[in-house]
Amino acid sequence: MFDNIINNDNITVNDNIHFSKTLSGSKADLILHPVRLKILQAFVGDRHLSARQLCEILPNIPQATLYRHFQKLVQAELLTVIAEHPIRGTVEKFYSLQEQNTELLPEELAALTGADHQRHFTAFVVSLLTEFEAYLQRDEIDIVKDGVGYRQIALHLSDEELAELTQSLNQVLMQFLQKKPSKQRKRFLLSSILIPGD
Repeated sequence: MFDNIINNDNITVNDNIHFSKTLSGSKADLILHPVRLKILQAFVGDRHLSARQLCEILPNIPQATLYRHFQKLVQAELLTVIAEHPIRGTVEKFYSLQEQNTELLPEELAALTGADHQRHFTAFVVSLLTEFEAYLQRDEIDIVKDGVGYRQIALHLSDEELAELTQSLNQVLMQFLQKKPSKQRKRFLLSSILIPGD
């Protein structure tokens, strides 16, 4: 699905939504708008959705607002049509996330200011809070059975060991990223944050 889950040259917003090769700062701002970020997150995990299905997944966003931001993502080619199905005299279009259009070069990342990173990280954290709140509002939750977890640990690593850790995690996760949606599988969101400590 994506090249690196954890990479010092990438900003990963959520699973497939990440910046690493060809994304301008303005497009980073486009993605990290709260409504547009939620729209993109709905497509994470190789999901193919129509605008109608998107409205059903995100019922708390006013339809007019949802369509407006959805169209901006389509115009920016972050979402593209992958299928068209005739339905009641019209054609329903299905879209998918175009990960190759959500990338930023390392030198472009380096050009971002501290304020830029603060804004982008804030949007990332807000998206995590929103997803967790939605989980907590389910009729029935079981933290253990549902596999929900959050924790922070400290690691003492050399640059070489950090690179080894990154590569090892990517190798482990890549085999699971190849698994396609099915009736037997649930959709999980795995997010990562790596920050140098004191």
